[in-house]
Amino acid sequence: MCENKMNNHEVFLYAIVNKKFVELTFKPKEKAMVTRRCIPFDFGPSRRKLKVNPSKYHFYDLDSPERPHSLSILSEQIIKIKLLNESFDPVNYITWKPPYNWFTKRDWGNCS
Repeated sequence: MCENKMNNHEVFLYAIVNKKFVELTFKPKEKAMVTRRCIPFDFGPSRRKLKVNPSKYHFYDLDSPERPHSLSILSEQIIKIKLLNESFDPVNYITWKPPYNWFTKRDWGNCS
């Protein structure tokens, strides 16, 4: 895998399939650039019923100053997604009950 030749979306999908942590650098609305260590969860529209519901990148933000939480951002907010060498076990982070209905296919065992 040559991360240098992959765009952010490809890195994100690779990280999901291979259960890899990522370093996400992004521009939140009305704030300076932020970098966080995250778990990539999914790519697709929000599960909320919204009039306009574009596809977003869904992460679990492990480094938030308040506490770890879900983070959903638009592609134009992403500056860089960097693949980290460390793997995660989805069982430790999926806290809701099935069905999971992921938009992005993966083999995460019982969390798929």
